Formats: sequence, C-alpha cells, structure tokens
Amino acid sequence: MVMTGRYPFRTGVVNNNTGGKATPRSEKFIARVLKETGYATAVVGKWRQLQYLSTPAEARAWGFDEFMVWYDKRGGERYWDPHYNHNGKMVENTKGRYGPDLLHEFIADFVTRHKDQPFFVYYPMPHVHSPILKTPDSREGDRGKALLADNVAYMDKLVGKLAAQLDRLGLREKTLLAFTGDNGQPGGGTVKGRRMDGGKGSMKEGGVRVPLICSWKGTTPAGRVCQDLVDFSDFFPTFADLAGVGLPDGVKVDGSSFAPQLHGRPGQPREWIYVQLGKERYVRDPRWKLYGDGTLCDMKEAPWREIAAPTDSENSATHRRLQAVLDQLK
Repeated sequence: MVMTGRYPFRTGVVNNNTGGKATPRSEKFIARVLKETGYATAVVGKWRQLQYLSTPAEARAWGFDEFMVWYDKRGGERYWDPHYNHNGKMVENTKGRYGPDLLHEFIADFVTRHKDQPFFVYYPMPHVHSPILKTPDSREGDRGKALLADNVAYMDKLVGKLAAQLDRLGLREKTLLAFTGDNGQPGGGTVKGRRMDGGKGSMKEGGVRVPLICSWKGTTPAGRVCQDLVDFSDFFPTFADLAGVGLPDGVKVDGSSFAPQLHGRPGQPREWIYVQLGKERYVRDPRWKLYGDGTLCDMKEAPWREIAAPTDSENSATHRRLQAVLDQLK
C-alpha cells in the first residue's frame, strides 16, 4: 500500500503469502514515479514479501537505482552476521557485524553521494522483529522485556544518526522524514499504562493502529499532533504531491495526499480509512467502525476497546453510510 497507493484487493497482496501477485508490470511504485522525474532512489532493509531483489535490473524495474536488502533465499540472518544483498552481490566479511549498522552506513553513503539532487529512500528497518537479539548497546544478561527495549532504543538511535547525517549535509530543511510501523506487536502493547485492544495479526486497534511521525525541519509544525485519519495508501499521493508530479495515468490510486497537513494547513482530511488482511476487512471513520461481516463498533474508547453497537434506528444511518463505502471497495 505504501509503494502503490492501492488497497490490497486491487493489487492482490492481501497477506504475507501473496506478494508475488504484485509485479513491476502490474503495479507502478512511487519509487518509479519519482525516478522518472529525476530522483535518485534506493531501498534498504527488509524486503521479504515481494519478489526477491537479486540484480540491479530487478531493482530498476521496481524503480530503485540501488539497494541493500535482507532476503537471502538460503535463509540468512538479518541482525548479527547478516546476509545482505548489495546491488546484486552478497555483502562479504560480515562475521561479527551488526546488520542494522551496515544498513545505516549504506544510507549515509547514499544521501551523501546524492546530496545535490532529489532523492527517495524506502527504509523498512529490520527492527523490531523476532528473533529479538542483543544489540551492540545491550548489557550482559539483558533478556525478555529489557532486550526488546534495547532493540527499540537502537532503532531510535539509528533514526537519530540519520537525522544527524542530514543535518551535517545541510539537508534537514529539504528532507521529509516519515516514520511509521507496519502492525502492532505480538500480544498487544500498552499506551499510557493501558493495554491496547488486540495485537499483531488482529483487526483491532492493537494490530492495525500504528505511530506516524513526520519531521521536516522548518516545514512541519514542531510538536503538533494531527488527529486526521491516514492509511498507508496515502503515502504515494503525498510523496507525489510534495515532488510536484502527477499520479500515473490509468491507475486507480486509493490514497489521499496529506501534504497540506505537513505544511501546517488543514488540507482535506479523510472521512474514512480502509483496512484489509486476507478476507477480513473494515472501514472506519473517527468514531465508528464497520466490519465486512456487518458488525458495527463504537470506537469512543479506542484504542483500549471497541464496543459492538446494535444496528437499531439510532445507528442505522451510520451503518448504511459505512456499508455504502464497503460496497464500493471490492
């Protein structure tokens, strides 16, 4: 969804096992749109659910000039002693090296080499995903929650190092950093001491509601919390909007640009968002959520719980309105 701006039922990628249904021939990635307008492009990090990137030609087909990715068909590691493919060749001499550090070095080099031209980097970080292993900053004996905290902290450290690199190059005021997660943590997580409803793989808040932090020095209002609805299809049109390029002809893009909000303007907030995992799906607005099976839920206590609401006369208009949205998304 991030790369295509299209909902899963359009691309066929409805879960981790259906990535092969999206190909450079069937879908146009935002990387390709930007590359065609003069951007240098790269993908670095985890690349598992789509076709294996083994050659520069395959990467270019998706729209990437360069890549360093973890996805070794022989089953290599992502953290210590990593098996990474760098522009068509396996990275050598990785014994004792920490993979995320190598990925950061690649990005730092890439943005330095392209500091005088527009660039786009898709950076799906390996953190934080099982197996949860020690980091270079972990203390002897750290395990369990402490080790998970180490990994979160190291991820944050690498984001900070990237921001510092952009500062050194004088690029922070020219560069948008967008940080988000792809799903909730296994077993759910806590917010302000309260456990969220659901976890990874769940259609509830703990499985699908994730952080989105956008930083663009001198442009995005510092410290502002925006309550507008955003889903992953919105990144494609937002990036295209910021780059000043149009959306591809003949392609149904589901997303809406939130570029105005990044500039501190009201924009045109979404009235609803759509979420799908396999055959499960729902549409929701700021207050109400309608599942594909017709269950209507009141989200006034989200993200801690959702309340099944009867579709009586009081809620029938809400049900009809959201059902009309679901009916058009097939």
